Amino acid sequence: MKKALLINGYETYEGVGQNRLNNSLIEYTKEILESKGYEVSVTEVQKDYDPMTEHNKILDSDVVFVQTPIYWFSVPGAFKTYIDRVFLIGYGSGSMSNGDGRTRSDLSKKYGSGGILTDKKYMISTTWNAPESAFNDESEFMDGMSLDQSTALLHKTFQFCGLQKLPSFAVYDVFKQADRDNDIENFKKHIKENF
Repeated sequence: MKKALLINGYETYEGVGQNRLNNSLIEYTKEILESKGYEVSVTEVQKDYDPMTEHNKILDSDVVFVQTPIYWFSVPGAFKTYIDRVFLIGYGSGSMSNGDGRTRSDLSKKYGSGGILTDKKYMISTTWNAPESAFNDESEFMDGMSLDQSTALLHKTFQFCGLQKLPSFAVYDVFKQADRDNDIENFKKHIKENF
């Protein structure tokens, strides 16, 4: 049986939402993956967790799915702390990576080539206040960056450990857009098609 770890990167701040959307997307993903035969575990970064247990969940999983809002063009602080605490356990230990990949004895090895979780995949799904039109257009605020370019640091974290990328997903304009039903249907279709 394949295993999936779902990470809910939401963090509650006073005056900022109630996490209904991110929680719903985690629940839909869990239901879809379980229907496909996955054993699913869910971690909420704003709740207590043991870093070593989380580290081992990543090692045991075939796929890691991240659902996170973007606050001020990055992940919430609790999610960044989760990454720092959980991924640092595996740095250079031979569990997630053998350091950064470079060695003094083989100068052909490149930075970022030390990841050993090459049999695993990851997917990033984000929620944004920004409208979709802000991306992929040099005249817009994101200066032509794509969705993946705007979350490159998160992608590089997983890729540094060797995980292979599945197509990303985003829900845009979460505070002003009214077509949430369409977003949900597109999300479900994305999960079904990519797992």
